[in-house]
Amino acid sequence: MDASCLFKTLLATNWALFLWDQYISIRQYKVHRDAEKRPEEVKELIGEEDYQKARSYKIDNHLFGFLHSWFNQLVLTAQLVGGYYPFLWYNTSQYPFHVAVFLTINSIIETIVDLPWDLYSTFIIEEAHGFNKQTVGFYFVDKVKKMLVGFALTIPIVYGIEWIVVNGGPYFFVYIWLFISVIVLLLMTIYPTFIAPLFDKYFPLPDGDLKTKIEQLAASLSYPLTKLYVVNGSKRSAHSNAYMYGFWKNKRIVLYDTLLSGNEKEKVQKLYEEAGEKIEETENDKKRGMNNDEVVAVLGHELGHWALWHTLINLVITEVNLFFCFAVFAYFYKWDTLYQAFGFRDTPTIIGMMLVFQFVLALYNQFSHTAQVVHSRSAEFAADEFAAKLGHGDNLIGALTKLGVDNLSMPINDSLYSWCVHTHPPVVERVAAVRAFQSKKQ
Repeated sequence: MDASCLFKTLLATNWALFLWDQYISIRQYKVHRDAEKRPEEVKELIGEEDYQKARSYKIDNHLFGFLHSWFNQLVLTAQLVGGYYPFLWYNTSQYPFHVAVFLTINSIIETIVDLPWDLYSTFIIEEAHGFNKQTVGFYFVDKVKKMLVGFALTIPIVYGIEWIVVNGGPYFFVYIWLFISVIVLLLMTIYPTFIAPLFDKYFPLPDGDLKTKIEQLAASLSYPLTKLYVVNGSKRSAHSNAYMYGFWKNKRIVLYDTLLSGNEKEKVQKLYEEAGEKIEETENDKKRGMNNDEVVAVLGHELGHWALWHTLINLVITEVNLFFCFAVFAYFYKWDTLYQAFGFRDTPTIIGMMLVFQFVLALYNQFSHTAQVVHSRSAEFAADEFAAKLGHGDNLIGALTKLGVDNLSMPINDSLYSWCVHTHPPVVERVAAVRAFQSKKQ
């Protein structure tokens, strides 16, 4: 296959996958657009007013998403056809640390090109629907910090990979895999402790009923909980979350303050005031959040992932996938035709990784992503059942319902879109599964 034919084939594959994504997205949009009335089967999960708010939010995001994705696809196509990447690569080749300069300039250009879209999403759509809490100044400071941290993490890794490719011999891809695996484990360890606090403030969860119940839940499962934090997520967004991290006997749980309500939220807000961070709440903000038992039920679900080894299984899947991708890169990285197809005169390592991972592996990436979505959905159902077995079924249903309402999630979805995209099953399916389990248990 000559260079011209290869370029056309890879570009056509890229467009085919893009159009597939558009097809399933249009299916999802039509479901939300046409469901003007709240379906009978979701009436117990969401009120009419909240349903209409969720529908409006989703439609706005759909329309924005279509425009944004088409813009990105057309820009990428123009860059590939017009030779943007070879132009940037060879015009930065005279600088010391060429790779770092190339990556930095490309990242800055991508950020600038995408900036109007990100601003519109944050300050128009998210603002209009009551989620955005950022000021313009905070937004730009946050973005610059993220870019600097990204450069600090990415560039040494890229140079490490280049060194291994040059010095690693015929099995260099094995050494790259080991190198990246160590980096992944290291980042999983240090990111929550040293990097995440650069963007958000973490506070110990105040003593009280919620803390006691969480510690009792962790102790009942022999979960080695050492720290329990609440993060000031409400300074950025009204969306809510919770997660766990840590290795071996040093496990930690982090709650977003947007999960809390009542007395627990008031105690956290006092912590903020003492730290000089006062959060202004709207009437909608005051309605959000869960009671303590519902928060515990959510953590019962998260601990289910730990108890059922989902975290370890996902890590193994990631490692196998990485090994395969690096093996494919090792096979193609010296294929002159691949580089010529995209306008390059030589075979630089970083460019080879970009071409192989983004274009040669494009079809594989699509299938593997879909397989991971299916696996993730199965794990979510299993973790829900785990929480229900602990006796938190009713509170989990309440928590899932509130999460859906608070985050303006539409309770109805196109089945194909959901199976291809949703790593977490829709609330309707999860609630039905929990109730089915409770019926069997009785």
